[in-house]
Amino acid sequence: MPRDTLTRERIIQTAIELLDADGLEGLNMRSLGKRLDSAATAVYWHVKSKDNLLVLAADQLWHEIALPDLGTVDWRTAATSMATELYAMFDRHPWLVQAFSAHLFYGPGKARHDDHNLAVYEAAGFVGAEADLATAAVFTFVLGNAAGAAATASLTRRLNQDGGNAEERFRDTMAKARDIAMDFPRLRARLENPAAADYAAGPDSGFEYGLRTILDGLQDQLADKPR
Repeated sequence: MPRDTLTRERIIQTAIELLDADGLEGLNMRSLGKRLDSAATAVYWHVKSKDNLLVLAADQLWHEIALPDLGTVDWRTAATSMATELYAMFDRHPWLVQAFSAHLFYGPGKARHDDHNLAVYEAAGFVGAEADLATAAVFTFVLGNAAGAAATASLTRRLNQDGGNAEERFRDTMAKARDIAMDFPRLRARLENPAAADYAAGPDSGFEYGLRTILDGLQDQLADKPR
């Protein structure tokens, strides 16, 4: 693809597709150029560097999160919606969760999300720094929950690329972990309880429980505030 037919938008979208498929370690200008049918040097005319491209690609993802209308829903419904959509976005693009440890992300997409998120907690009754702390508490919870899935996706990709069988490796590791856990009474009781298997099969229930608990705590703070 000639340089003058490339666009920044096309490069960013292709970078997202590459990152979704191959993770952070798979993003390089040569692989990107191959997907674009273009020389890697041509990409640099539109983005300054690989790090800059990563920031641009990450910012595009924040537009996937719908912003609830605060005129039609209460603050808690809006907060639940935004947190759940954020979690889903991280799940679709696990590389973004890993990238938070090494990059500072900014841009209009993230600013759009963050500004509306603050509006949600201000609508609840949090003022100034209180709204900042409330949004940070929920965001950190969502990011932490998404980190496990992101790590699993990265490890699965690496094991498969190394010629191993990721599913078999996970199964063997879990069997060893179970054998060790059986020596500890509380862990053993949970492993022997059929409900434990149900929980392991549906981790999303843990996310819902944690989010509900955090929002309960924030709501209690609002109830205790002098009017």
